[in-house]
Amino acid sequence: MDDNELLLLSNQVCFPTYAVANKIIRRYQPLLKELNLTYTQYVVMMVLWEHNEVNEKDLVKSLYLKANTLTDLLSNLKKKGFIEIEKSKEDKRNIIIRLTEEGMNLRKKAINVPKTLREEHWLSNEEFETYVKLLYKLLNGNWGK
Repeated sequence: MDDNELLLLSNQVCFPTYAVANKIIRRYQPLLKELNLTYTQYVVMMVLWEHNEVNEKDLVKSLYLKANTLTDLLSNLKKKGFIEIEKSKEDKRNIIIRLTEEGMNLRKKAINVPKTLREEHWLSNEEFETYVKLLYKLLNGNWGK
C-alpha cells in the first residue's frame, strides 16, 4: 500500500470499528431503556449475572474500564436497587459488588436483549461467531505496549 492509500478512510480499521460500535450501541438503547439501564450499566450487570459477586478490581479488568469510571455507574445501579456495594471485611480497600434480588430478577427480562440482537444482525451465525472472536483477539492484543 502506498503512502496516499494509507490515509484513505476505506483503509482504516478505526473508522468501521467506531461506526459499527455506535450503530450497535444505538440499537441496544431502546431495549435497555425498558430495563432502566444504560449500555455501560448493562455490561456491568452482565458480569454480575455471570458471577453474582465481584470485587471492583476484577470488574474494572473485565470491562477494560478505569476505576474512576465505575464510581458513578455503580452508585446509580445501587440507587436503582440492582446491586449492593460494601468494603471487604478482610481488606477495607477491596470493594465488593453484589447483586440484589431485584438485580437477579432483572436478568430474566434482560435475556431478550441478546436474543433480539442476534435475530436482527446481518451476519450468519458462523460469521457472527467469527466476528466476536476477531474482536476479542483485537481487544486482547498487544497494541504496542
